Amino acid sequence: MSVIPEHWKALSLAAAAVILSLTTWFSATAILPELIVVFELTTEQSSWLTNAVQVGFVAGALTSSLMSISDVLKLTRLMATASLVAALSNALLLTEPTGGLAMLLRFITGVSLAFIYPPAMKFIATWFVKGRGLAMGAMVGALTLGSALPFLFRGDTANIDWRLVIIGSSACSFVAAIIFGFLLSEGPHSFAKTKFNPRQLGQVVKNRPVMLANFGYFGHMWELYAMWGWLLAYITAAQSNGLEVSNAAFLTFSVVALGAPGCVFCGWLADKIGRCYATSIMMICSGSAALLVGFYFDGPVWVFTLVAMVWGFTVVADSAQFSAAVTELSDSSLVGSSLALQMGLGFTITIFAIWITPQVAQWLGSWQWTFLILVPGPFVGTWAMLKLRQHPDSVRLAAGKG
Repeated sequence: MSVIPEHWKALSLAAAAVILSLTTWFSATAILPELIVVFELTTEQSSWLTNAVQVGFVAGALTSSLMSISDVLKLTRLMATASLVAALSNALLLTEPTGGLAMLLRFITGVSLAFIYPPAMKFIATWFVKGRGLAMGAMVGALTLGSALPFLFRGDTANIDWRLVIIGSSACSFVAAIIFGFLLSEGPHSFAKTKFNPRQLGQVVKNRPVMLANFGYFGHMWELYAMWGWLLAYITAAQSNGLEVSNAAFLTFSVVALGAPGCVFCGWLADKIGRCYATSIMMICSGSAALLVGFYFDGPVWVFTLVAMVWGFTVVADSAQFSAAVTELSDSSLVGSSLALQMGLGFTITIFAIWITPQVAQWLGSWQWTFLILVPGPFVGTWAMLKLRQHPDSVRLAAGKG
């Protein structure tokens, strides 16, 4: 009887916990039409119900980076506590709070997720040196699948009671807390612990290879969450324009969820040809899909679906590789802070991208060409990663593959 190696057990459990906890990210977005009525939200408040999670994540990630929280505290305890808080803040939406309080609860959920996802990336790196790109790709795949699940709930059920989505996602996050707290421990390749020192942030910013990887990530993030957040609105608008899509919500789930195997594939590819080339290939493909999708806004539906599927597969596929690069390029005592800074600034960019995308649609009078606003991000990111490939320190990436 074969025995599963410990590092694969850790990856499986950690990925499961991330999937479960990340269901709280888009839990409100998936049922936004119902919440607008129940919470009596204005149009502006409804958009900020989604963005409040992004703002909370940024606040949590930057706080973690400034105070080196994930480099000081035990990772499993930190993630377990954060999962419990996410479950509670999400569940409190069942009390049908006012618009302002609802946004506060979503903000708290976002803060909690900042103490789950970045630490989870550091955690899995303690279990993998060889194959780290694949392992971290699996973790971002878990984030992708968890983020997509509320859209499946929405698309698979007619006239759904919105409370079921909230109850289900909160229960998932509670189970994640149990996994983090009782079934996981750090691996044999732990990073050095540190004490809080405000000057550490300056060390991260002055590290040119790390910042090139960060700029690759920033370009990637300009595109990712605006695409995820507004794809349902885009497909619904195309449907109204004559695109023969039977279920816009289910197609949205399918496109977003396809990013999960994309992350695993890109992780495998990065370990084969290097992180810089793998991320560049994915960003060129996703940027091209953003450029092309508008041409098929009114069909044929099979071409629209194909372009959307390619976009969904590639738009998030490279995400883990930027984090993996930071773990390989950073001082070992600053890995947690470097990851939190990368994600904090990256998610700050998503706030503006999520906000401006519907403004562009309104200005154009149609959603058809709106996603063109996202195209510059992946191409700027590609430039940064190819510059990193030319840096001498790129030899530290992907076991010397760059």
